[in-house]
Amino acid sequence: MTSTTSSPDEPTAAQPVGRTDLPALDVLLPAAEHLPPDAREERLAALYAYGPPTRGAHVVRANMVASVDGAAWGPDHRSGSINDDADWRVFRVLRALADVVLVGAGTARAEGYTALDRPRGLRHLHDAPLELAIVTRTGRVPEALTQGERPPYVLTAPAGAASARADVPPDRVLVVGHDTAGTTDGEDSGVVDLAAGLAALADRGLVRVLTEGGPTLLGDLLAADLVDELCVTTTPTVVGRGPGRIVAGTAPSGTTALPPRGARLAHLLHSPDDRPGSPSGTTAARWLLPLG
Repeated sequence: MTSTTSSPDEPTAAQPVGRTDLPALDVLLPAAEHLPPDAREERLAALYAYGPPTRGAHVVRANMVASVDGAAWGPDHRSGSINDDADWRVFRVLRALADVVLVGAGTARAEGYTALDRPRGLRHLHDAPLELAIVTRTGRVPEALTQGERPPYVLTAPAGAASARADVPPDRVLVVGHDTAGTTDGEDSGVVDLAAGLAALADRGLVRVLTEGGPTLLGDLLAADLVDELCVTTTPTVVGRGPGRIVAGTAPSGTTALPPRGARLAHLLHSPDDRPGSPSGTTAARWLLPLG
């Protein structure tokens, strides 16, 4: 899942802006560097600067968190169960740099998403509003997102268009994809064309895309070869059986997995976090994915 807490766009009362007790980060690659807590996070932002588009007009970056044994969430089915302060530093910077956050409707419900805003204290990195876009085959929008002055964009198939337009203004509904025969879970079935959805967002000036999952949406984006970067934070936690991986969904054509392809490590951060009582060893990797 994403590296959010129960309030995914801003810190909780236990995570105020400008904290001086956050863990430092050491850059292991490409060159050793120490990044102490920094209210403006300009050096960390430089490490995560978006590259030029290679897949159409947009750049898609995925941000996920996992335990050392591969779990995408903890016992409460939220990623907040396994993230930590080092992950939170990276998470805020990634949101500060993006034009739009793309998530699946199920993840939006499970993680308690509300309307987004640029993280406080980091608006100097990007002063435009931070938009939210959700992907929903059925067009159903989480209730918490149907209220407020800036509702999300909704990427849905034709079968879900009417439902989506009942929840958000029509200009926020992007109908991309096609319907399929029959119904699923009592709803008309459809397929969302993610490439067309990303192109529609780019037409609206939303070029720098940050997807925060969940695992099924990330799997669909990878299957369609639409992910330019995969940022994975691994926290020093062990969860055991139960939770899924950061990538889920059915592999195409009945295969068990996508054909393996290479990735290039752009940088690797490490948080030793020697504060008393704190687990140590969180890593944050930024992987660049070549065209498949």
